[in-house]
Parts: sequence; structure tokens; C-alpha cells
Amino acid sequence: MAEGNSVRAQLEARESAILSPYAVRSADSRGRDTPDTEDDYRTAFQRDRDRVLHTKAFRRLKRKTQVFLAPTGDHFRTRLTHTLEVAQISRTVARALFLNEDLTEAIALGHDLGHTPFGHAGESVLNEVYEPGFFHFEQSLRVVEKLEKRRHGAGLNLTWEVRDGILYHSKGKAVLLGRASDGPNTLEGAVVSVCDAIAYINHDIDDAIRAGIIGVGDLPRDAIRVLGVHTSQRIDRMVVGLIQGSQDGKLGIVAEVLEAMNALRDYMYAEVYPCDAIDREIRKAKKVLRELYFHLLEDPVSEIVEADPNDSLERRTVDFVAGMTDEFALQLYQQLYVPKPW
Repeated sequence: MAEGNSVRAQLEARESAILSPYAVRSADSRGRDTPDTEDDYRTAFQRDRDRVLHTKAFRRLKRKTQVFLAPTGDHFRTRLTHTLEVAQISRTVARALFLNEDLTEAIALGHDLGHTPFGHAGESVLNEVYEPGFFHFEQSLRVVEKLEKRRHGAGLNLTWEVRDGILYHSKGKAVLLGRASDGPNTLEGAVVSVCDAIAYINHDIDDAIRAGIIGVGDLPRDAIRVLGVHTSQRIDRMVVGLIQGSQDGKLGIVAEVLEAMNALRDYMYAEVYPCDAIDREIRKAKKVLRELYFHLLEDPVSEIVEADPNDSLERRTVDFVAGMTDEFALQLYQQLYVPKPW
């Protein structure tokens, strides 16, 4: 056995020895759509993580909105920092439950690759104007399966488990509501789904406080009593509640923690996300993307014209708009619709 192969074999043997019986072992992956030579030093899921990390779509997340549109403040979350926080929290949980940490991280890093500019406002617009519908989790899968290019052709050729986790990452709400979920199909994917919610509940509160929209004293008192006043306390309590509440291959959250999490989540959806300060900017962002979409249908740029001719013009335009950063969308809109002074 070659030295390189022995390294991967040792990593796979370590997984077999220490991981939970409910974990996915990289040697047991359902594989890739296109057969791929194994790496000498990395497992299949480590390779997937690295492929996601080096994509252009991943780099563009640094200039895509989380909640506060096109933030100029250095400390507001972007879609990239959200992704990194999800990955960190997910890895902590996966390690504690003896799940496959590499698979968990690969899913977490790829879960929002298909998100639009201006966050869910952009997703809503594309879902309205594109008749087949648009959902960021489906677009994330499309990014890794087709839109990102490798030297051997389109797509990253990721393993089935990573692609499944990306597609179903928005199912964490089912666990929060105490309902059975129809996906993901791995426990690692389910961990990312729940940790996605843990991340956004906490960092959206932090950003809303930073923006002056709310204060700590406005948060539900019973929830804060259980989870803590500071962001780090709340994250820690939620993570511990998830670890302690999970057993026998099923994710769960300690009842008191789950109730407090849902109280904070409900508060954010009722009082923060729809507040005037955020909603006013969201309406502007929707106008920008809606007008860009219809303009580009009438006068497509080269990136749209030269994309796969087997896709409809509408599909290619959606891909182009969804891939924009906030800044690019605003600059293009200004170029198209704002007169230049002489």
C-alpha cells in the first residue's frame, strides 16, 4: 500500500473505530455521480469541504446580506460570516455526538452557496418572477452540481451525502417545532439544519441590538432567564441543550431550552424582521432585483448569453441574478437606471 493511500486508510479506520453507529463513515459514502480517483491524504468528505471552500460562490458570500442590507459597518454579519458560524457550531455538536465532523463541515460551508443578494428579500423576488419558483436551498444544490466549474467540467462532483445535506438544510424548523422532518437523510445534515437556526437566532439578535432596533431588555424575559443575556451564553446553552437532548440517532433539544429558543425565534419574526427600518430597505432591494431581472431578460449580458443553451433564458437569468453580490446588484442598477452627470 502506498504511503498516501495508507494515510487515508488510517483516517477511515479512525472513523470506523470512534464514530457513533449513527454517523456516516467516509468509506461508506454513497459516492459521486461521476467516478473520481480517491485522494491519497484526504477522505471523500474532506475533499468535498475543500472543493466548496475554493469556489467563487463561497467567496461572494462575503458581500451578500444576512439581514441588514449591504452593511457598511464592519461588525454586521454577512452571508459568509453566517456560514462560518454555522460551520463552527455544527462541528461542535457533531464532535460531541461522535458524528462525522468533515461531512458536517462540508454541508455547513455549502448550505448557502445559492443565496441571492439582499438575503431572503432577493429569494422572494426570484420566486415571484420565475414561474417554476426559486428556493435558495435548491439553488445551492444547483451551484455545486452545475454552475461552479472544475477543470474536468461543470459542477463539483460532491458526494451524495453532502448534496443531500445542502438540499435539505432548511428543515431544521421541524426539530424546533417538535415534528419529524422529511430530510436530511444523514444525522450530520440534520445537525447543520438545527445549527443554522441556532446561529441566525443569536447573531440576528446581536445585529439588531447593534443597529439600535432593539435592546436586550426587549427580548422575552423567560427566554433570557433560561438562555442568558449575552450571545455567547445563549449559543452555549442552545448547543448544550441540543447535545443533551439527542440520543439513539435522533436529534432533540432539552424541553426548557427548546421553549426558550422558539420564544426568541418567534420574537424576531414578529418584532424585528418586519420592523419599519428593515422592511423599508427590503422593499427597495426587491425593486432593484425585480427591475434587473426583467431588464436582463430583454438585454442579456454575455454571462447569460454564453451560459448553457440547454437552459431557458429565464433560467440563465435567474442564475446570474442569484449569483450577484449586494454591491454588484446596486452598481449594475445604478449603471442602468441612474443618469450620469456630464
